[in-house]
Amino acid sequence: MNRNEVNPIGELTLRTLAMPADANAAGDIFGGWVMAQMDLACGIRAAERAKGRVVTAAVKEMAFAKPMKIGDTLCIYIDITKVGRTSMTLRVEAWAQRYLSDLMERVTHADFVMVALDGEGRPTPIPAE
Repeated sequence: MNRNEVNPIGELTLRTLAMPADANAAGDIFGGWVMAQMDLACGIRAAERAKGRVVTAAVKEMAFAKPMKIGDTLCIYIDITKVGRTSMTLRVEAWAQRYLSDLMERVTHADFVMVALDGEGRPTPIPAE
């Protein structure tokens, strides 16, 4: 098992509870719901780094290793791995803290590419840190 399957990598950016409305009839949380939470967390972290508006430009390959269940807490960790002129790449890990437990399991991970936009919706340079 490699390191990032044992401990989350990145900054904890979002925590939310998986509820029955987010699940199928078997109690498994929809993958699309997990992905939407990952995208939301990327928007938060990327906007902080860009000091302004950002949009999702791409999501690189994503596969689900473990299911989320009703009652689990979804924890999204983000590491900004690359900053270009107008875009950045964020490594995103989604972890499930199992219901009423300290057990944490990685559900999925992906690289998201976010682009900074100006007031007219055109790509704009990302400020230096």
